[in-house]
Amino acid sequence: MLDYATFMQSFAVLWAVIDPIGSVPVFISVTQGMAAARRKQIAGRAILVALGVLVFFVVAGELLLNAISVPLSAFQISGGIILFLFALTMIFGESKPDEEKKMVSGSSDPSVFPLAIPSIASPGAMMAIVLLTDNTRNSIAEQAQTTAIMVSVLIVTYVLLRLAEPIQRVIGDAGASIVSRVMGLILASVAANNVLEGITQYFSLATH
Repeated sequence: MLDYATFMQSFAVLWAVIDPIGSVPVFISVTQGMAAARRKQIAGRAILVALGVLVFFVVAGELLLNAISVPLSAFQISGGIILFLFALTMIFGESKPDEEKKMVSGSSDPSVFPLAIPSIASPGAMMAIVLLTDNTRNSIAEQAQTTAIMVSVLIVTYVLLRLAEPIQRVIGDAGASIVSRVMGLILASVAANNVLEGITQYFSLATH
């Protein structure tokens, strides 16, 4: 079973990379002018697609690494670096809502792109879920707990999408941008820790 600290770290990482609040402005742009029933359908489909993608990485991510003979410690280092770069774009670049709202035009199925991918199931989320369900460090029960945390974040995301318009009226685009940047700061610290742990494991360094 996951201890409290690990549970909270997993929740913080998945909340940061999925960024439910940051998806609200994207959803509003995608569904602008649509009927309530259509907005509900798009929200549900986006969550299901994102869930399918992330569960695939839970089940097959490490198997793919093993198939190409890449040690998980090497993936942890590279994954940590990518997550760190992803976090930097959240902090210093265009905020997630601003960047992904630009993808809306021309999308044939907005529930899949840009809402499910890359807004909800972002590259950072795919990378994070593989790192958090490492077979060598986590039992099946612990991996199931991490997957349950991921599902709970997706459920919260769905609720926020359904409440998108009142949330947007309260926090506005500026509020969503601030939340996204704070999540980027948290993610950067977690990513740096992943890199340090990967280096320790790869080079078999002693820890104190």
